[in-house]
Amino acid sequence: MQLHKSNTLTLFAPKTHNNSGAHFFDAGISAGFPSPTEDVKEQRLSLDRELVKNKEATFFARVSGQSMIGAGLDDNDLLVIDRSLEPTHNKIAVCFLDGEFTVKRLKVNAEGIWLQPENPNYPIIKITSDNNFVIWGIVTNVIKKV
Repeated sequence: MQLHKSNTLTLFAPKTHNNSGAHFFDAGISAGFPSPTEDVKEQRLSLDRELVKNKEATFFARVSGQSMIGAGLDDNDLLVIDRSLEPTHNKIAVCFLDGEFTVKRLKVNAEGIWLQPENPNYPIIKITSDNNFVIWGIVTNVIKKV
């Protein structure tokens, strides 16, 4: 269910299914030389159980833009955001800044708060008392298409 769309993020609420879960083969997949598999155990894997720790406080957002490519967040990636986590220095956060949602790395010290992009083509944003600013949630995972 889509909750909000801005220029940089589209926010979604998670929808759970009772019989969710894809096949999961617990054999280890080699990224080097192929290795023989002896006992391949097939299980069901639910991405909800793997990625969502607090269902009531978890949301998804689709990224638009290139400001966080250095952190591995590319255009059209899907973010998993937990609003129950404490925002701390160096965490990647979804923030509401002056009427728009944005995703940036938090830089926090005794002198203030900055929103640090992970692309040198974008400026660091210093948060001041003039800003309408809320740290909306902390990014816990990113889902990519390959």
